[in-house]
Amino acid sequence: MALKVLSALDAAKTQFYHFKAIIIAGMGLFTDAYDLFCVPPIMKLIGRIYYEDVADDSDKYEIPAAVNSAMIGIALLGTVIGKLTFGYLGDRVGRRRVYGISLMLMVFSSIGCGFSFCRKRTCVLTSLGFFRFLLGVGIGGDYPLSATIMSEFANKKTRGSFIAAVFSMQGFGILVSSTVTMVVCKIFDHASKHVRVDKTPEVADLAWRIILVLGAVPAGMTWYWRMMMPETARYTALVERNVQQAAKDMEKVLDVSLAQIAEDCELPPINPPRYPLFSKQFFRRHGRDLFACAASWFLVDIVFYSSNLFQYQISNKYVPDKKTVNAYMEAYGIARHQAIIAICSTIPGYWATVFFIDRIGRVRIQIMGFFFMAVGLFAIGVPYYSYWDKDYKVGFGFMFLYGLTFFFSNFGPNTTTFIVPAELFPARFRSTCHGISGATGKVGAIIGSVGFMWSYHNIKEEGFPRALGMTRTLEILGVVCLVGIGVTFFFSRETMGRSLEENENEIDDAGSEFCFLGCFKANDQRTHSLPSEVEIASASA
Repeated sequence: MALKVLSALDAAKTQFYHFKAIIIAGMGLFTDAYDLFCVPPIMKLIGRIYYEDVADDSDKYEIPAAVNSAMIGIALLGTVIGKLTFGYLGDRVGRRRVYGISLMLMVFSSIGCGFSFCRKRTCVLTSLGFFRFLLGVGIGGDYPLSATIMSEFANKKTRGSFIAAVFSMQGFGILVSSTVTMVVCKIFDHASKHVRVDKTPEVADLAWRIILVLGAVPAGMTWYWRMMMPETARYTALVERNVQQAAKDMEKVLDVSLAQIAEDCELPPINPPRYPLFSKQFFRRHGRDLFACAASWFLVDIVFYSSNLFQYQISNKYVPDKKTVNAYMEAYGIARHQAIIAICSTIPGYWATVFFIDRIGRVRIQIMGFFFMAVGLFAIGVPYYSYWDKDYKVGFGFMFLYGLTFFFSNFGPNTTTFIVPAELFPARFRSTCHGISGATGKVGAIIGSVGFMWSYHNIKEEGFPRALGMTRTLEILGVVCLVGIGVTFFFSRETMGRSLEENENEIDDAGSEFCFLGCFKANDQRTHSLPSEVEIASASA
């Protein structure tokens, strides 16, 4: 039988601590979404304040595409670095020890974004870019740690739902970000007695700073609880090799006595892992899983972050034109649009995954999500040039298809790619491999949000209108989704209903699982091969 403490975790009923862990772990994802989705409206405010003196009236109040791309790309680059760095530290130092560091980095960088130096355009944007890079590092670090901690605390029956619930906090982050932006803009607009359309008051510079600083509040509120969380039993028992301490830690948070989860006798010394990360043995045992996780995340992020390409079509119809409203109301309109999408599409998609993930399975949901994303993208893209690119055509049909892609990205690969890497790999590699998978995904995000946007805005060839370029781009994104179906079908493994140790694929060269005798007599003279991490996890009497 397995170690008692791990068996207790796998079989534990849903308890208050599980829900507490979801909130504590999910607050980093909440902050991620808050800071990501408050950027579009505040960039409108920044454009009104710092680009009012542009000579060309057509570009007046508009932040150049290069600046916009840089602001998005720098944060995503920070996320890549954060995932790799904190993912590695989570396995080397411990999940809990670095968990609070990533959160505090998010808190301080959010405050730093709001207090970006000086009032000159170049200085403000440079400072804002620097702090958004640091914010990206903190956010990136939170991904592998939150997913790994939740997976190692959860029971095997509802583990997918718990990790999906952590990730679903992003939906609430989007909604709160939009709500805060709308409230702040309304207050400033009312306090300024409804400012003129063509004149943005200096006090507007304070509005976007307040919105950014408020993003530090929820993250800061959960820092204490993160520090009070014990180390996960799986890390303590399987990586630090301290089974007794793992049992003591779990007694504090689970409704179980120490006598029930403590081993009957002291375990013998354990050999260190027999192969390192990125060795031939690692790739033989885990290379396919790492490829499946990283490639799927890469593909879905290309599509997910490219969605802004056709968001402007809806904005043109449902968001007030900058020539008819002041700075506050323009930002308000963008935020309201984001809130509507979150309520009608994004949040329902997250929670559909929470409900079905342990009933349908990860692989099926991921394939289904990629398929319906492709359907939505082709349905918008193929007739875009001849049909959708007419303002009067942007009605219920366009909105439905647009929402469909968001719903099935979240009830699909956008969520499953966060869940699966936290379930497949051995405890000593789990956080690192999740970080590698997520970092690969964010490279796809950079391609989607910066590369595709940059190419779209620079289509200037004569006889090649932007609408036709949009059609081709959306068709390419649909093909990317089809590739995602292929990668998932041929390379992904199902993890539903299995313990983390069963999913590890730690098989010896002869093809049989290692065995470990739970108690060794001190004077046992028989020869035994010294047990490894898997031998502890699959201990049998």
